[in-house]
Amino acid sequence: MRVLLIEDDAKLSETIRRVLEQENHKIALASTGPDGLAFGVTGEFDVIILDVMLPGLDGNSVCRSMRAAGVQTPVLMLTALADVDRRVEGLESGADDYLPKPFAFKELLARLNALHRRSSVTGEDNDMMVVEDLELNLRSHRASRSGQNIELTATEFKLLEYLMRNSGQVMTRGKLLDAVWGLDYDGESNVVDTYIHYLRRKIDGISPALIQTIRGVGYSIRREP
Repeated sequence: MRVLLIEDDAKLSETIRRVLEQENHKIALASTGPDGLAFGVTGEFDVIILDVMLPGLDGNSVCRSMRAAGVQTPVLMLTALADVDRRVEGLESGADDYLPKPFAFKELLARLNALHRRSSVTGEDNDMMVVEDLELNLRSHRASRSGQNIELTATEFKLLEYLMRNSGQVMTRGKLLDAVWGLDYDGESNVVDTYIHYLRRKIDGISPALIQTIRGVGYSIRREP
């Protein structure tokens, strides 16, 4: 798994890092709320471990901000505050699970694996992909929105499929370029923006916009609140 650990206790953070790396997981570390949020909104992680008490921005606020940005990465909250109201607050902010401190690392690993399994099952491939009223049939290679058929080129279809597979997450131009055109692509540098424009003309001209620009970062497919 690719794990983001947002924890300001340096000793605990280092211990968790070692434990997870021994299980062959890849770890990114952040020690403040703002830094953790900046990592989290990239959507590059399989699971996030998030401490509640953080400098700059508390864990509940970080989680709410990630969910508001459309990030659906599973979040495991850590806190020394074990009362029921605190746990409820964390879950209502968008966390998927809660682990009070101190905890056994065996339980931490079990909870992370459970979160990852659930998210993997939810995201399993099938013949039909759906985001809001937009449908993509992988078997017939057809797209439709609000019941209206949409004619897509092979490249447009591949780009849309990748965006929909990562629905709610922010995809950088680099990621989209690698996924759709390949690492060896040496053509026009603005090809991603050009094809996003093509998709918008075909998809967002039917119903409210789904393809969102995250300025300075990339693109995401989701309906803005």
